[in-house]
Amino acid sequence: CALPIYFNLDEQLLLVARTTAHTPRAERDVARFSGLGEHAGVWLAIGVVGQAVDSPRRRGWRRATAAVAGVYALNTAIKLVGRRRRPQLPGLPQLTSTPTQFSFPSAHASTSFAGALCYSRLGVPALPLYTLAVGLSISRLYLGVHFPSDVIAGAVLGTAVGGCVRRVQRHPGEGTG
Repeated sequence: CALPIYFNLDEQLLLVARTTAHTPRAERDVARFSGLGEHAGVWLAIGVVGQAVDSPRRRGWRRATAAVAGVYALNTAIKLVGRRRRPQLPGLPQLTSTPTQFSFPSAHASTSFAGALCYSRLGVPALPLYTLAVGLSISRLYLGVHFPSDVIAGAVLGTAVGGCVRRVQRHPGEGTG
């Protein structure tokens, strides 16, 4: 079975993601994992827990959580204005449902990168946060619901919004850096 040749790099990269390492179990597991990022859920939960357990930095946690919620709202607005349709690869249906039919930018990527940046500034180790962010972002390609450019744009948007949040104290008594 010869696959159609795509001249669009976005489609070529998406085709690789949609045809590499796919088994029924892997697809179920990735879809379940990707669900953690739906509506910024896991990132908002991390922020709420941070506010509850880290009282010296509660204000910073509130600000960081608000940034995640804010980038989700901004991402949604951009999708409604841009109206880029989700990918449609012949013979490769999307492997999960989505809240909208629009794909640009990826909300999983924008909220993930905003959360990873903001929460790492609060002292949470960056490696696991960014590992989660990258994993959630890549899951959207594997599931066929975003083009790579959607994910890259989402990561840039999330990093930009997260970068605008005023640096918060890493430890009580330290400056705001």
